Amino acid sequence: MRRVTYYLSGILLILSLLFGAAGCSSPSASSSPLQPKQRLRLATTTSLYDTGLWGYLEPMFEQKYGVELDIMYTGTGKALEYGRRGDVDIITVHSKTREDQFVSDGYGVKRVPFAYNYFLIVGPEDDPAGLEGLTPEEAFGKLIDTDQGSFISRGDDSGTHSKEKAIWQEIGYDYETVRNAGPWYIEAGIGMGPTLMMASEKQGYTLTDMGTYLTFKFRTDLEVVVDERVLELVPIVIEGEILLNVYSAIIVNPEKASPAKMEMANHLVDFLTSPEIQQLIGDYGTEDYGMQLFIPHAGADPEQD
Repeated sequence: MRRVTYYLSGILLILSLLFGAAGCSSPSASSSPLQPKQRLRLATTTSLYDTGLWGYLEPMFEQKYGVELDIMYTGTGKALEYGRRGDVDIITVHSKTREDQFVSDGYGVKRVPFAYNYFLIVGPEDDPAGLEGLTPEEAFGKLIDTDQGSFISRGDDSGTHSKEKAIWQEIGYDYETVRNAGPWYIEAGIGMGPTLMMASEKQGYTLTDMGTYLTFKFRTDLEVVVDERVLELVPIVIEGEILLNVYSAIIVNPEKASPAKMEMANHLVDFLTSPEIQQLIGDYGTEDYGMQLFIPHAGADPEQD
């Protein structure tokens, strides 16, 4: 009995020493795997998410920097609003005029382009409005002058929606006039992928970024009607092309968001513009779709080169 008592006492002594050592561990143990990782909040446009690009890049970034990347995907307008409120630390969007204003107003530190592609007008294979071969401006003009085809607008203040408004403005139409022009014009108020599905269901036309269209192509029966030549010219940049679609990263002003996240936000910009990741962005999707969904471009806007 005494031997058993000594045995149990020895076990208790060892356990007490182990727990005591753990309790007196140095503060430098913050690198312990039990320590929660830093979190970085990103708001991104839906096209970068719907194509799967962020799902592809996210684990690489998290592993390299030991961080948790919290991604909120939404339209560009909402992403910019999150930035203005300080709800996120960095945004990746595609509406140059609004991005420049965001930085100019002091909400963003710097706008850094990292990729581009093009917008396309897609629609039913039989092309009831006869848009094939027209310029984007001519196609929009024909849509509003005829009742031969419906148009599904993103209608969500996204970068794609902004581009649509810019084309209407280019041909002299106020957007409020267009959206009330008749039942042929439908505001979806949803992301690019669901908008493509809706256009397919209703056999209507829509404006889409090239990457999301290629990703959803085999889930719809929509064909490119304007501008098919873009698919042949990529990655050649057409100077002044109204359908050019540039993606940029903007770090939110640390006075609006979290100053502690500034360094990690810079790491994300460096990551996106690094030669290794630029190569991966350019290669992404090529095996599945036969062409680039995104053309890597770190630096100034393509149209300024």
